Amino acid sequence: MPTLASLGLQPGGYVLCVATLEPRKNLHTLVAACEGLLQALRQRFPLVLAGDRGWESGALHARIRRCQRQGWLRYLGYVPQDILPFLYAGARVFTYLSRYEGFGLPVLEAMASGVPVVCSNVASLPEVAGEAALMHAPDEVATLREHLRRALEDEDWRQAARRRGLARARRFSWERTVAATIQVYRQVIARFSV
Repeated sequence: MPTLASLGLQPGGYVLCVATLEPRKNLHTLVAACEGLLQALRQRFPLVLAGDRGWESGALHARIRRCQRQGWLRYLGYVPQDILPFLYAGARVFTYLSRYEGFGLPVLEAMASGVPVVCSNVASLPEVAGEAALMHAPDEVATLREHLRRALEDEDWRQAARRRGLARARRFSWERTVAATIQVYRQVIARFSV
């Protein structure tokens, strides 16, 4: 994939998180969990953060710069929409630790790309990920670290997670969303029509 090469990334060679750098995305916890992985694992599968600078992100950016100097984190900043599919497809694992999420589209995009997912178990994420992802409470650094290690090293789990994620992603579509929305409108109209 030339797009990955232009970013200095190898297919299957990184942990990906796509999120605006802001407190609700819980990236401090992600960085802390990755810091605790064995150095060889961090170096082999660096954390790649893709997302625009958000509010209250000054301390996080300082931490990111420190981790980049250590060689196990890459911050790409904002990534154009046409590059994201390549970024998802090339990841070894996708992680998303949001504390509050309206839907969790990045989790669905990762699963549709055939990438194993590790995510938090709050807000809409369990509804989106179902049984396809390893989930944990947002602040459980040790559990996240173990989930990331498993997602990187356990090939049997990885293959099963890919199959479950692809099947789960097929359950969501814009056509189904439109049909369900129309159905709700019809029910509301019927209920309030005289």
